[in-house]
Parts: sequence; structure tokens; C-alpha cells
Amino acid sequence: MHRGSELADFLRTRRARVTPEAAGLPPDARPRRVSGLRRGEVAQLAGVSAEYYTRLEQGRARNPSPEVVEALAAALRLDLSEREHLHNLLSRPGRSERRAPAGPQRVRPGVRLTLAALEQVPAFVIGRRTDVLATNRLAREVTTDFEALPARHRNLARYLLLDPEARERVVEWERAASETVATLRLDAGRHPHDRLLADLVGELMVRSPEFGTWWHDHRVLRRTHGLKHYRHPLVGDLTFHYESFPVAGEPDQTLCVYNVEPDSETARALTLLGTWTADR
Repeated sequence: MHRGSELADFLRTRRARVTPEAAGLPPDARPRRVSGLRRGEVAQLAGVSAEYYTRLEQGRARNPSPEVVEALAAALRLDLSEREHLHNLLSRPGRSERRAPAGPQRVRPGVRLTLAALEQVPAFVIGRRTDVLATNRLAREVTTDFEALPARHRNLARYLLLDPEARERVVEWERAASETVATLRLDAGRHPHDRLLADLVGELMVRSPEFGTWWHDHRVLRRTHGLKHYRHPLVGDLTFHYESFPVAGEPDQTLCVYNVEPDSETARALTLLGTWTADR
């Protein structure tokens, strides 16, 4: 993925969503040929020259200072995930990073023991490219048995976008799938030379009708917490409060835990589901 074109597209889509009124600019009677802010208006808000911002958006400006990056983030009203993505796109990966292929990710034994210990709620570990690296028993029952799939198919984005069962299991499927595409886009900014990620994007672009629209929106998202809703064929609707935790010592691994309210319908359904499926 070409870093310059990614940066240009990201900046264009971000300034297109900010109106002059929202940015606090005075009324301008001139005809507007663009939605959102003009390049010169972004430059004015960020305190840089219009020429410099144009070169930056075209990928021709090198190594802007942290102060300039933060000023651009403020002008474009970027959230935390978008600020991280902007920094990623403006960073210059080293030669070794560009040449060395990413090796397979491994989940260390202690983390697997943690998953097994969380026997009353679903839990799993996500790696690069939204790869599902490890799961506990309830996670396999609530979503799908990723560990029974071929290695290249153990991927959350691939499951949500290409597996017909996901549309039945995941309540508010469109929101969940588009947010997963946004996390994949954030990952692409961190690892622009990841060939497996490029292959995954290419496959999803061809096989998923929705993927291209969401990908070209350039939305980025780092999941931290929130609600998840599933519909299980055996026990019905399930509501989870998910929390995400970076795995210490593994910068590209995240532990995701689906918590439940005590004595709730979901808690009782999970207990029942665990009993029914214990032998498996």
C-alpha cells in the first residue's frame, strides 16, 4: 500500500467532512467546489502555508514536525484513532521493516492459560490483520470455531464479511462489520508493507459487496470497549460488555473479553450453553 496516496486520501476525506461553520471560519460568499474545507482553510487553521499543506496532502512534504501534525489533527478534528493513523502515515518505516516479512504470531502459554481460566465468558486474542490467534470455549460457541478453520481463514474481518453465518449471529451486523474494516484500515497504517494484509484486502475487495465502500471511507478505529449483541441458535439473544486489553510484551496482540451482567438473561444463557456444549 503506497504511503503517499494513503495519506492524500485520508487527508482529503477528513477535510471533506468538516464544514467551515463547524471549524469556526467566517462566512465566505465564494462558490464552493468542494464539500467540507478547502486546502487553504485547513492550512489557515493549522497555521501553515497553503503551499506546504498542498505538498503534504500530495505526499511531497517530508517529516513534518510533531507540532505541525498536532495542528493538522486539531484543524481536521481528528479523534484519537485518527490521530494515531495520521502519525502512522507520516512516519517513515525503516529499510528492515520494508524488507522483512512479518512472521507468524504466537500466543504465549500464559495468555492461553488466561483464556482457559475465563471459563464463564467468551474471550479471545486478536493479532495483526484482525487475525484470531486464540479463543476459549465460549468464544468458539458464541461466534464460530476459529481454531477448527484453516490457518488463513482464522480472521475476524474475513468471518464477518464472507461467512453467511456471521450475518445471522451478529446483531447490528453492518455496524460490527464496518467497524472491523476500520480497525483493519488502522492496522494497514501501522504495517503498510504487510503482504498478507494486502492479500486479505484484495480478497475482501473482490468477494464482499460492502467492503470497498467502507475501505475507501478511510475510517479508522481502535476498539477499546463497548456493547456486542449476538443471536445464538440455541440460547437466543446475548448482550456483552466487551473490554480490550493490550497483551504486555506483544504490541500487535489484544485480549478481548466479553463480560456479562450478573444474573442477567445473557449470564443464564451462557451457563446453559456451557452445560450443553461441555462434552464438545
